[in-house]
Order: sequence, then C-alpha cells, then structure tokens
Amino acid sequence: MKKILMAGVAMSFGMAMTSAALADIVIATAGPMTGQYASFGEQMKAGAEQAVADINAAGGINGEKLVLEIGDDACDPKQAVAVANQMVGKGVVFMAGHFCSGSSIPASAVYAEEGIIQISPASTNPKFTDERPGPGIFRVCGRDDQQGMVAGAYLAENFGDKNIAIINDKTAYGKGLADETQKYMEKAGKKPTLVESYTAGEKDYTALVSKLKQENIGVLYVGGYHTEAGLMVRQMRDQGMDTILVSGDALVTDEYWAITGDAGAGTLMTFSPDPAKNEVAAPVVAKFKEKGVVPEGYVLYTYAAIQAWADAVKAAGSTDYDAVVAALNEGNFPTVLGDLSFDDKGDVSLPGYVVYEWKDGGYDYVK
Repeated sequence: MKKILMAGVAMSFGMAMTSAALADIVIATAGPMTGQYASFGEQMKAGAEQAVADINAAGGINGEKLVLEIGDDACDPKQAVAVANQMVGKGVVFMAGHFCSGSSIPASAVYAEEGIIQISPASTNPKFTDERPGPGIFRVCGRDDQQGMVAGAYLAENFGDKNIAIINDKTAYGKGLADETQKYMEKAGKKPTLVESYTAGEKDYTALVSKLKQENIGVLYVGGYHTEAGLMVRQMRDQGMDTILVSGDALVTDEYWAITGDAGAGTLMTFSPDPAKNEVAAPVVAKFKEKGVVPEGYVLYTYAAIQAWADAVKAAGSTDYDAVVAALNEGNFPTVLGDLSFDDKGDVSLPGYVVYEWKDGGYDYVK
C-alpha cells in the first residue's frame, strides 16, 4: 500500500513538474477596445496579436508559449483600474498598455503593487513615468513635454503672423499636451490669442467655432483626440473658415479622415518618426499588409513593447519581476521601432517627434 501511495505521489509530482514545464506565459494588452477611441484599441490588439504569434512561431520564450489577454478600458480611469485587477486574477505577468494616459496612470498603481511589468505603447503624459509607483513601469512612446516642445516651436516659427488658439479636452493627455505646447510656443516668443477647454464626446462645437471665427483664429491647436478634432475641422469649414488645425499623436488613425473627408486636408500633427518606414520593420509590416491590416499609429509600438519585454525575459531566464525589471533597465533591445533602451525613469531612448500633414486620405512628413 505504501509503495502504491509513494508511486502515486511520484506520479503526481512528475505530472506537476511536466505541467509547470509546459506552462503558458500570460500577457495582456489593454486600451479602448470599444467607444469613440476604439480605433486605437484595434491598433494595439493587432500589434499584440502579431507579436505573440511571431514569438510563439519562433519557439516561444525560454521554451514557453505566450497567451494573450485583451482588456477594454474605454479610456476610462475607473474601468482601467478594474481591467488591471482582472488581469491580476488571470495571472498576467506583463501588460502592453494602456493607451490613454488617464488610464495608464491609475492602472500602473495596481501593476506596481502586484509585481506586473507595464510597458505602455502610447501613454505620453510625463506623470506616467515621472511619478511611477514602481520600477516596472515603462513606455516605448515619447512624452508630451517632448511633443509639446516640437509643436510649440513649430507653431511659433511657422505661424507667428497668425492668431493661434490652444484648446484642450481636460483629459490627462489632452490638457497635458496643450499645456506643454503653449509653454514652448511662448518660450519661442508667440503668445496664444485664445486658450479654452472643451468637453470630449460632444457633437456640436458651433459655439466654439463661432468664437474662433470672431477672434480671427488662423491656427487652432487641439490637445485631444481625433473624433472631436475631426468634427471641429468640418464645422470650421461649414462656417467658411480656412483655419489650420494642429494636434498631436492622437490623430494617427485613418478614422480621422473618415470623419473629416477633404476638410481634413492640411491638418498638421506631431508623431514619432513613422516606424513603418524602418527597414528593420519591413518583414513585420509585410505580414500586416498580407492580413489587410494597415500598421498605422500604435500597431508597431505595441508590437515593440512585447518584443522588448520578451527579450528581457530571455535575458533574465524567467518571468521573475525583479529579474526582468533589471534586464529592461540594463538592456538594449532590437525592435520594429529600432534599437531601444530605457532610462532610469522608464522612458525610451528612441528619437522624439516630427511634424506630419494630412492629405489625400493619409498622413506623411510635412514638406
């Protein structure tokens, strides 16, 4: 009986060891999968799914396969915290998210508390890393103070003879970006004629547009997202205004042109150098295009976040939080964005921002 019992224990132990050896590594991405900013959630989901498929096809990480969880925070801070807690319950060890800074910042407290590494592909508010709650919080995108520096200097240099209005949607992202842009524009010697806030999600901006018209605004800088910016452009054109709209990286979606149509021609925006133009990204870009996916906006940023984390896990030899954090801090990672590393805040070493122009249904570097 004792031999049978011992044999059973040995078999159970052996099965546990085999099960552990074949365990999957659960990771996640989270962003606005529904709601008015869902196009960005789609970008993140596409990038994450392709990265996981490519890593698994190459044998996984340290012999283990990745399993991807998708979280929908709808760019809502409370929902983002709920999503973070859901991911804790699912055993997630890494989060490639969130999208909106207003989601990433509160969610980061959960990840730091639970020992989950977070690399945001898209959250640009400086507070995300300046005030990070733990050492496992990183991003592969730039910061709004970098973006605002480029935008503010560009506005002052190119539109010094026009009345400029700066408006924001009161979100962590929108207000942060507008404030930084105004700060650097004023440093360059140009003061805004008008500074206002607006409410995200509204459909009618007639009152705002009328005020812009009354103030003879030639350039409108929008700290906010593509949905509202697109409606503003259309409504300005409806009132006979040729005001140039300028904004940030939240306009990097084809949905902007779907809202504006030809009225969006001439819109300017800041975004990082187009990763789809990187030679190292060409094979991955080709895979996306074969699937009918345009790798715009934050598709490749999400892919790169997972690449960097995966290489850090390989270097650490495990998914142990402290070991992977150390590897991320010390390593240099070849990604679809180019070689990248992280500074002591968790910010990325990649090049900053450039100016793009929308025309003919797409965007490219401004000439």
